[in-house]
Order: sequence, then C-alpha cells, then structure tokens
Amino acid sequence: MTNYETVFILTPVLSDSQVEEAVNKFNDFVTSNGGEIVAAENWGLKKLAYPIQNKRNGFYHLVEFKTENADLVSQLEVAYKRDERVIRFLTVKLDKHGIEWAEKRRTKLKSNSNK
Repeated sequence: MTNYETVFILTPVLSDSQVEEAVNKFNDFVTSNGGEIVAAENWGLKKLAYPIQNKRNGFYHLVEFKTENADLVSQLEVAYKRDERVIRFLTVKLDKHGIEWAEKRRTKLKSNSNK
C-alpha cells in the first residue's frame, strides 16, 4: 500500500455544518474508492499566506490515507477541482521518512491533548 497525505483549504464563508459535510464528502470518496483513512486533522480557520480568490482566511484540513489504487489521487484531485468550496489543495506521496514523521507528529499531538 502507498501512503499519501492531502491538505485542502475550504472557503471561509462556510458554516461549521457545511465544512463538516465537505470533509466527510472527501473522506467518503477516499474510502469508497479503495482507500483507508489513517488520520484526519482539522486545523481550523487560518490566515492564508496570500489572498486566494479574494479570500484571506480558509478552513484547513489534513487527511492521511493508504491505497493500492494508483488512480485514487488523480480522481480525488478532480473532485477537489469540481467542488467550489475548495480553494486550494495539495496531495503528496509519503516515503518511509514521511510516514515516520507523520506517526511522530500524531503521537505528539495525542500526548499534548491528554495533558
């Protein structure tokens, strides 16, 4: 299985329920096309480094997933492009060092949240 990490930014004019619905849509897309969600993080509303579509903020989401389907990433990116709520996205393939780093980051986040 190949590991991937995708970050997407949703437009800031959405309500909490609309953001949750959009995130669930993409998570369901991954799982219905043969992927397995490893971890998902909601980074919340953040200021963008530069304006995108005249927007200065956006809802950031990170999803790590595994798949054997080589076409899943391209299909997911087409789904991002078709959804007007997504203003930016980036999907990367994780090598063994990226996987180790992601696991360390997740355990660090869990230990910080338990305090």
